Amino acid sequence: MTSHSSQQDDIHLRRCIELSAQVRDAGKHPFAAIVVDAAGHIVAEAGNDSLPPDGDPTRHAELVAASLAARRLSPEQLAEATLYSSAEPCAMCAGAIYWCGIGRVVYALSEHRLLELTGDHPENPTFSLPCREVFARGQRHIEVSGPRLEDEAAAPHAGFWQRP
Repeated sequence: MTSHSSQQDDIHLRRCIELSAQVRDAGKHPFAAIVVDAAGHIVAEAGNDSLPPDGDPTRHAELVAASLAARRLSPEQLAEATLYSSAEPCAMCAGAIYWCGIGRVVYALSEHRLLELTGDHPENPTFSLPCREVFARGQRHIEVSGPRLEDEAAAPHAGFWQRP
């Protein structure tokens, strides 16, 4: 695995947070993810597109970004890549990251903190299942770093999950 600096991680996480704010401004759930190759180049980025009624509930940002990266990088390159996310990947997205072969995940907002923000909002049911636990059940190691920059990552969620 390539060496990583916390400064570079924060730069990429801030890009995710910026994208999540743009997604929110477009009226969608404020989540975003990017995949960065070993050289530090962004090879995929995605915002969440799961908002009912027109969105697809499986179109979480992490899943879309991982899928795009899997079509653009070789298995060896994916193993050296990092997926950055504005929030901790859910169980579905963690599975997609694992199956795509991405070697590292860095996230901003923890699932626990996200639940504090969303409450029982019906458009964002959460699992109490950290991505580290999902990855730990697999045969291949995935390095995980997070939460990081939680207060910054929480900002695009402010007021979004309150019911009218």
